[in-house]
Amino acid sequence: MGSRQPGNTRSFALCSHGGAGKTTLAEAMLFCNGQIGRMGKTDAGNTVSDFQTEEQKRQISISTSLLTLERGDKTFFVLDAPGFADFAGEMSSSIRVADATVLLACAVSGVEVQTGRAWEFAEHNNAPVVFYISKMDRENANFARVLGDIKEQFSENALPAFLPIGAEANFQGIVDVLKGKAYLYEKDGSGKFSETDIPADLTEAAASAKEALLEAAVEMDDDLMERYLEGEPISEDELKRALRLAIVKRRAMPVLVGSALLNIGVHQFLDFVTDFFPSPLDRGAEKAILDGEEVLVKPDVDEPFSALCFKVMVDPYVGKLSFIRVYSGSLSSDGSSIYNVKKGEDERISSFKLMCGKDGKDVKDVIAGDIVAIPKLQSTKVGHSLATKGGASHQFARIEYPSPVYSVAIVAKTRADEDKLGNAISRTLDEDRGLAFEKNPETNDNLLSGMGDLHIDIVLSRMKERYGIELETRTPQVPYRETIRKTAEAQGRHKKQSGGHGQYGDVSIRYSPLERGAGFEFVDSIKGGVVPSNFIPAVEKGLREYMVQGPLAGFPVVDFRAELFFGSYHEVDSSEMSFKLATRLSFRKGIMDASPILLEPIMNVEVTVPDQYMGDVMGDFNSRRGRVMGMEAHGKLQVVKAQAPLAEMFRYAIILRSMTSGQGSFQMSYSHYEEVPSDIAQKVIAAHKQEEDEE
Repeated sequence: MGSRQPGNTRSFALCSHGGAGKTTLAEAMLFCNGQIGRMGKTDAGNTVSDFQTEEQKRQISISTSLLTLERGDKTFFVLDAPGFADFAGEMSSSIRVADATVLLACAVSGVEVQTGRAWEFAEHNNAPVVFYISKMDRENANFARVLGDIKEQFSENALPAFLPIGAEANFQGIVDVLKGKAYLYEKDGSGKFSETDIPADLTEAAASAKEALLEAAVEMDDDLMERYLEGEPISEDELKRALRLAIVKRRAMPVLVGSALLNIGVHQFLDFVTDFFPSPLDRGAEKAILDGEEVLVKPDVDEPFSALCFKVMVDPYVGKLSFIRVYSGSLSSDGSSIYNVKKGEDERISSFKLMCGKDGKDVKDVIAGDIVAIPKLQSTKVGHSLATKGGASHQFARIEYPSPVYSVAIVAKTRADEDKLGNAISRTLDEDRGLAFEKNPETNDNLLSGMGDLHIDIVLSRMKERYGIELETRTPQVPYRETIRKTAEAQGRHKKQSGGHGQYGDVSIRYSPLERGAGFEFVDSIKGGVVPSNFIPAVEKGLREYMVQGPLAGFPVVDFRAELFFGSYHEVDSSEMSFKLATRLSFRKGIMDASPILLEPIMNVEVTVPDQYMGDVMGDFNSRRGRVMGMEAHGKLQVVKAQAPLAEMFRYAIILRSMTSGQGSFQMSYSHYEEVPSDIAQKVIAAHKQEEDEE
């Protein structure tokens, strides 16, 4: 097991809105810890975290990067998650496996949309949260304002552990309220600082902040609480243990502050992680499912080995890397194999890698609390639980991913590309769980869905680079449907004589509308055997076949009842096929006589935007034939709940990003079908007829 122990492990996810400084903070941590000799910059494309070609080209994080830091006897596993809405799935999976979540808020911009999304993911996973107010050196930086926003929008348990000394160009250091010390930094980015007393103008604020943190900590232990109230001293070790427990229980959410770019406060941030961030032992047992029952998996090295795969990445040199979080036990790579509980398959282990960006350091053993990568596992996918054969057989809860909100129809450029499509899509879906792919049976579109146009662009670029496949995209077809508004009767008679046995079938069917969503209902009302019972199933089968392509515009016909009430037959010439063909004639005439209409899918949409964009968003919904159903205030953010036709929403991810300067996000799900307005329906029908004529 080497020198690592679960009690000395700290794992945390860095999460925020895009541009709040996560990757810069990660870079500063590596620099201050002596792991790199020079800090890279995001806009220069030379940071440790953003190592993928697309990240360097676009100067944003698009994938979670794992960084491993050794600091004294502690091991840090840092997950630098992307902050753009298109890659929210990466953020979700990082929060799921880390023992704590660090939510960054820019001292200028404050709490932004994706910061709120990260908070929701953390709440869903009951994850401990620590806040970090970044970029205190920037113009208009305001610690008090952003702290107020955090308390208002997230929790009153957000308690300052650091206070800034100065702001903007005058930002020069921090106060550690628990240690009662101030740290003044040089402004050259070297990270050099001097320890001094707390400035007089911050003495009162520091004392108040320390008292709030102490109260939150001692509430975790009755004995400590009693001693604290009686004025007895509390040792440093007791405080560390109690505050870690308060953080785990979300009773305390410490607020830290600094400037990663200028390297101010990063040393103290790392010390705070060491002292107060929870270890796997502090977090306690993880829930899992065994034989349908919930079980608790203890973070104990003596328990059977178990782990969860939370990320898969294809490295151009190493190949496939499976990232796992170990929840219990230990495992050696010496001749060992790992057992995929989901698949029931064994896989050989060549090594474990402690990752730092794209680079990995091979280790022979892993223990509870470790987050490592394993090369070349074949069957293991994101969400799979791992163990050793004959050992643990529980499965951890699946990782929740946001539903895709942006879809394109993809078309292979050549026949060769078409042949490669299945394999390329399958491998890509294994790596990126924020994607979805389906062949729409109603429109025959190959639909690739993701979190936005940027997400899709990057995926297509990656598929071209790795698999040599070129795909064109277009707006998907809307899966319209047809239905009827009134009752009509129609006879269908098929009669053909061609020598020998002829063909004869005759049906009279009554077509009636059903309520929306009722589907299709067939009623047999034949009396007196005018249609023999052995031919009636052919009538129903024919209706089910023909309703897939309606007579109005070629879309499926839904929400109607077909009642077979009369007909006739010929003892020699009647057959199942004759009655199916007669049914087709009745169906096409009856539906057209029953006042057919087009239906379109209506979507539920939830848009989260800052206050200042509310008017634009609501006005835009009106232009999209949408209906605003309600609004909710979340601090300075507003959630607009609306319904809109799918036909108007295909490019909404792009429109919303442009309209809100990238600060808006939305979720969308299917609601119901509604009648298409007549002017739009006429255009759809005309387009269908033109396609038929061209064919």
